[in-house]
Amino acid sequence: MATGELVPYRTVPDVLDAVDRGEVSLGFVPIENSIEGTVNFTQDALVFDHDLLIQREVVLDIEHCILAKKGTSLKDVKTLLSIPVATAQCHEYIRNNLAHAELHAANSTAEAARLVSEETSSGFAAVAPRNAGAIYNLEVIVSNIADHEGNQTRFVLVGKESIPPATGHDRTALVVFQRADEPGSLISILQEFAARRINLSQLLSRPTKRGGLGDYCFIIYCDGHITNELVADVLRDLHAKQGAVKFLGSYPAAGAQAHTAREHADARWREADDWVTALRARIAR
Repeated sequence: MATGELVPYRTVPDVLDAVDRGEVSLGFVPIENSIEGTVNFTQDALVFDHDLLIQREVVLDIEHCILAKKGTSLKDVKTLLSIPVATAQCHEYIRNNLAHAELHAANSTAEAARLVSEETSSGFAAVAPRNAGAIYNLEVIVSNIADHEGNQTRFVLVGKESIPPATGHDRTALVVFQRADEPGSLISILQEFAARRINLSQLLSRPTKRGGLGDYCFIIYCDGHITNELVADVLRDLHAKQGAVKFLGSYPAAGAQAHTAREHADARWREADDWVTALRARIAR
């Protein structure tokens, strides 16, 4: 990846469209933030609009700053630009210190910084990371303005490539569409994972956009790789029992490698499978 060419696009849909069209081999998009939660427009695009596979995930620390042209003070700011997700993460600071400024939406924090750098009028600033200021020759007026410490965003690398091999510290993402909206439909899905002691790292419900109110699908992120026998088994059962299942990928997970429990669970499953196989071998013919 270090030798790859970086190609900027204005929006997340533009990035995913470019991967679909083959303009780029991989796309890097956000899916979750530690303050604001799920990035729904990315999740929905991966579920409903594209057939791409997640290749890996990366968690980045996010430091939002107020960036402006040299000589601009906080009281000079009349217009503040950023993507709404970023301004939401800094809502308290903006309300307490920039209540006088108009908020204008941009497609990304990088675009906000670029627009401020190109603005000929005074009084413009952007909520963006520090490195955007270095790229667009803007000064950091105020640093670290997020409402909560430890602001992090989970990004995923997506492409049309094959599934990455298992590393022993992996995550699998899938979408389950219900056969019918009825009591117990969600618990029946969750029990498939619980019975196999597969940990869920994230569970989202999203409207299917086709069946009216109450018609939801479930986006599930679980520990393990499709090469793990237990993970493969749960996918089989869900595919057989539910309305439809869309596979979003098995890929290296971010963070410390703590997969001992998964390995032990796989070993127990193999032992149980051997036991059942031995019992079946005793059936009279």
